[in-house]
Amino acid sequence: MRLRDDAIDIIKKSIQEVLPDNAVKKALKQEDIKGNVHVIAIGKAAWRMAQAAVEMLGNQFMGGMVLTKYGHSLGQIDKMEILEAGHPVPDQQTLEGTEKILEYVESIPEHEAIVFLISGGGSSLFEKPLLNNSIEELESVNVQLLRSGANIVEMNTVRKHLSAVKGGRFAQVCYPRAIYSIILSDVLGNRVDTIASGPTCPDTSTVEEALKIVEKYQLTLSETSLQAITIETPKSLENVKTIMIGSVEILCQEAEKIARSLGFHTKLLSSSIEDEASLVGKDFGELAKRIVAGQEDIPLPCAIIAGGETVVTIKGNGKGGRNQELALSAAFPISGLGDVVFLSVGSDGTDGPTDAAGGMVDGGSLSRMQESGSDIQSLLENNDSYHALKSSGDLIFTGPTGTNVNDLMMLLIDKK
Repeated sequence: MRLRDDAIDIIKKSIQEVLPDNAVKKALKQEDIKGNVHVIAIGKAAWRMAQAAVEMLGNQFMGGMVLTKYGHSLGQIDKMEILEAGHPVPDQQTLEGTEKILEYVESIPEHEAIVFLISGGGSSLFEKPLLNNSIEELESVNVQLLRSGANIVEMNTVRKHLSAVKGGRFAQVCYPRAIYSIILSDVLGNRVDTIASGPTCPDTSTVEEALKIVEKYQLTLSETSLQAITIETPKSLENVKTIMIGSVEILCQEAEKIARSLGFHTKLLSSSIEDEASLVGKDFGELAKRIVAGQEDIPLPCAIIAGGETVVTIKGNGKGGRNQELALSAAFPISGLGDVVFLSVGSDGTDGPTDAAGGMVDGGSLSRMQESGSDIQSLLENNDSYHALKSSGDLIFTGPTGTNVNDLMMLLIDKK
């Protein structure tokens, strides 16, 4: 089906345009940092960002560390220790990796600089409890947040107030060493204090806000965690310069450009969608029906593009991610429509705790699921979008991409 091939082409090429390699090099060239430099990278794009920084810094590079998600390392980097840990829930390797980074920082002479590379996933990967909470407590809080339907800003507000390295506290540990914080944004609106929970940024959130979120989502916290939340985060920092190098807006713009080159009329709906995934999928499906019926003033063939980070309120115990749930939800209203494809994909190549990047459905997806014997509605209600889409051949696999700038959603409709 041509639309499916075009969709995959747009995904691959647009993600290629937001890989961090060249952006990191450009940022470092513009900064012209003097003297010896150490590189620390956290997040799902940490390896690629670190490799680019090392290449750019040349003889200035003294050493460093990478802390990334399992399976996201692409090999060794000279003079760097490569560490992997849990995502989206921190694990023991998270704590051990973070402790190694803190020990490394303490060994850096105070007059030498740190290039700190941040990408999405850093909140889970880079963590030390403020009041020595157990890993089990950290896991519990993160699982509760992920299941609650809280958005990324709310989740990170709580995480920051429980952490010894988030909310600007890592910059305090590094002081007086100068930090050049280079950020690949996975947060809508590019709030630097929210990306990876802002380890090197003054924190704009407050104790009061964190406590309200705990109450809003009825989170169960230990006495130690409740005590930690009442300790305010730093509101100003003297040793940090922040540089933003990538975002979901750029991803959407590139997708539009590539779609136009393939002959599609394009429309960008939004680059900041953050509603419930199942509702967003349904809305896209209903939009497709209106376009096909001629009820929207959109010429065909068209590509309707959006970006963001939807949320999933977990009600079942199935396997999936927000992009897969979004795609599965869209499959219902577009069922039976010819020449219609909808997809949602994570730019980092992983969607939730699965090996899929997302899902792509068409008018025949539901019938293929039914032919395989799947109870589609039950799978959706059980948050088991992975197995539903697997049964129809609608999972998208890209492998880890090396970047992380939120999700790309796209509706393609061809002429009849």
